[in-house]
Amino acid sequence: MPLGPLRQVAVVGIGMTEVARVSPRTALDFSAEALRSALDDSGLHRDDVDGLFTNVGFPLAVDYDRLAEAFGLRIRSAVQTWSHGRFVGPALQAAVQAVALGTAEVAACVGGVSFSRIGVVGGSGDVEGVRQGGGSHGELPQYGMTAPGAGAAMAFSRYCARYGLDPELIAAVPLAARRNARLNPNAQLTKPLELEDYRAAPYVVEPLRRPDFALLSDGGGALLVTTVERARDLRRPAVVVGGMQGLHAGHDEFIFAPPGLGVFTQTDERRPVRPADNPVYGMAGLAGPQDVDVLTLYDAFSPNVPFVLERFGFTGEGEALSWIQDGRIEVGGELPVNTAGGLLAEAHICGWGHFVEAVRQLRGEAGARQVAGCEVVQWATPFGDSVILSQDR
Repeated sequence: MPLGPLRQVAVVGIGMTEVARVSPRTALDFSAEALRSALDDSGLHRDDVDGLFTNVGFPLAVDYDRLAEAFGLRIRSAVQTWSHGRFVGPALQAAVQAVALGTAEVAACVGGVSFSRIGVVGGSGDVEGVRQGGGSHGELPQYGMTAPGAGAAMAFSRYCARYGLDPELIAAVPLAARRNARLNPNAQLTKPLELEDYRAAPYVVEPLRRPDFALLSDGGGALLVTTVERARDLRRPAVVVGGMQGLHAGHDEFIFAPPGLGVFTQTDERRPVRPADNPVYGMAGLAGPQDVDVLTLYDAFSPNVPFVLERFGFTGEGEALSWIQDGRIEVGGELPVNTAGGLLAEAHICGWGHFVEAVRQLRGEAGARQVAGCEVVQWATPFGDSVILSQDR
């Protein structure tokens, strides 16, 4: 039997726990609370859920089968990606595709994590970092590059050298994240950060300082997706999934650099962004990035912000680092980015907090950090994947 027509999909429920650097609670406990909150938010029942999607599993989180068993779910469509935060977008996309195709009616996206329980990140359990040929973050232990931050710092150094930019301009990213987080009562890091504080912070891998690195957190988040038709009969306003594009891979891709920057196997030739490079806008019925009200992105390291801006055409090549100055990406700025604080200041729950915040902005429920007239939110990463969410029109 051929596949039928695709169904339009919406986010109908969100849940997020309190977050902390160290908590006695388990990843399973966080996952349960987040899912329960999302169900309460939507008005759906546990028995309605027949799809389960996650981007993280053991040892940082809980594998999909254990989640289903513990929660008493009857799942007929499940996906668990490689245990890494950067797959949060693809995990949500898999859920959307399942509902659109009809292999699931209500899909739960769940991610509860406990960084404090796995000990030192980058240790013997980091299968990416120790794989043959080096890790996907750019880990090359034989050269002393033993952690993701080394690859991110190398790419940013290359970027600044290529365009003759002062690396200290990157301070605008953690300063904006911290100022946004101060408007978020659930943020992990709300202590004020000013430029002099940034300059006084130690280098972790030069030219990146401590505030340029994501937090480690214990906490959880969850989303529920179903058809737009069903969503309109539920408790909360539907947030429509308007467009998507997938995570990229290949010779010219490095997860912490735009294509053509000359990092690792990349070519050393960048080219102008073309509409065909980012079909997410056309799929969502948008003219381009100028139609986006809020941008949310995977900010594991500060340079991810300018790299996303350039990859998706918000600025031209080599222009984003200068463009983000003077509060442009803060709440109240020209393009608010990661309005809840992101991985740098709210919490690192492997990306789910970003999507929870996107839904809050579109519902008008973000409190002191609410962006006036927010109708379109884009999720994007320097690895090329993107999701556009919008109000139900």
